[in-house]
Amino acid sequence: MRVGLDVGGTKTDAVAIDSDGVIVARVRLATGWGADAVVRTVLDAVRSLGARGEEPGQIESVGIGIPGQVEPGTARVVHAVNLGVEELDLAAAVGPQLGAPVRVENDVKAAAFGAYALRSGGAPSSMAYLNLGTGIAAGIVTDGELWRGARGTAGEVGHISIDPNGPLCRCGQHGCIEALAGGGAIAERWGRPGALPVRDVFDAADAGDHLARKLRAGLARGVAAAVRVLVLTADVDVVVLGGGVTALGPRLMADVVAELAASAEASPFMRSLRLEERVELLPAGSPAAALGAALVGAAREAPVTGAAEALTHG
Repeated sequence: MRVGLDVGGTKTDAVAIDSDGVIVARVRLATGWGADAVVRTVLDAVRSLGARGEEPGQIESVGIGIPGQVEPGTARVVHAVNLGVEELDLAAAVGPQLGAPVRVENDVKAAAFGAYALRSGGAPSSMAYLNLGTGIAAGIVTDGELWRGARGTAGEVGHISIDPNGPLCRCGQHGCIEALAGGGAIAERWGRPGALPVRDVFDAADAGDHLARKLRAGLARGVAAAVRVLVLTADVDVVVLGGGVTALGPRLMADVVAELAASAEASPFMRSLRLEERVELLPAGSPAAALGAALVGAAREAPVTGAAEALTHG
């Protein structure tokens, strides 16, 4: 079997796929904090998959999607701050114990690869996966290959400023897409306790709360801007929205589609792009990131990388 893991800040999603790319087993575990705990989580997840019908000795490859900066041509991740990891060579840490080659990819790029493979309407010639989580980032797939750009920053749309008078972003600019639409930025500006701050913002906006309505409008504006950037720069066929914020489902989608339509009213060119028809939601509970990691791990050749990989916040 070929194993893929999506190592997130709170949970790790792991799948095993057969030679046809079909998922045959799936497990979810809590992710430990710190390098040693992340290694244990990876090993436990793979062994749990083995206990569900496959022996560990039958593992052919392991792919791991993880937040942070993945050094080109290596399995070494640095600055995975959401995991408490400053530096970790995953291949060296888990490969000998698993007896299989290990490849590592940034989590958003892995999710883009998996979303491309899972798309119910068939794989388009090009697709962008826009991850709406604590931060905002995208992965771009063209003709079945991840596109990283010259220095690995292709898809880093979160730090494009769309309003110089907007809220301060953690990158130091004002009015970045991430400052408007990132779950972390929204929760900070909302400033009220809650397990799901963005959902609370939507509920309060429905009840007429002024701040909530402003934050909700900013979220739609930011996501719509990211969609426009991805289409106007890469001319992708479709933009797939994923990540934790998309748990809002149709409520989020309706706002984004309305914003795209409204912003195109005065421009025949923008209307001709029919952006509201080129955006869709990743189905809830989709194993896209873990599947994408499994496909990366199963590739005969290591993924081609740019000269340097930028920190991805998704």
